[in-house]
Amino acid sequence: MKQILVFLLFAAMFCWLMFSPVYKHVVVIRQALLQQEVDYLLEVGASGRYGYIDGAMVNDSKSRLEQRGFTASLLSYSVVSTSGAEADQASRPLPRGVGIQLTIRYPYEGMMDIDRLIGLAPPSSSDTLSASGMKMSEYVP
Repeated sequence: MKQILVFLLFAAMFCWLMFSPVYKHVVVIRQALLQQEVDYLLEVGASGRYGYIDGAMVNDSKSRLEQRGFTASLLSYSVVSTSGAEADQASRPLPRGVGIQLTIRYPYEGMMDIDRLIGLAPPSSSDTLSASGMKMSEYVP
């Protein structure tokens, strides 16, 4: 009986150790993809041609991330400026020197639930991965 118990505990621990790095890498990859998308949107949106990040750019971003395995409806975008002006209006681009700050959030979607097997508490359902960045607008009217 004791040997069976030791075997079961060893097997459970072995399985967790085998699969633990896999889902942790998924979290790291998702974080990196979100940060890459933030950097790209800021590079395009803050360029001298635009000076804003509007809804069309956000929708294009959602479709790019959806191709990478994200659920578009769960992505949350926040676009603000350092001056308090709206940073998502194509009709009123931000002038040169005003910062555009972008944050993208995405839920963990229960990826860490396997941690319960070893007694660790997974993130709550309201916790999210997030990536953010800020770039100064280069738009000159």
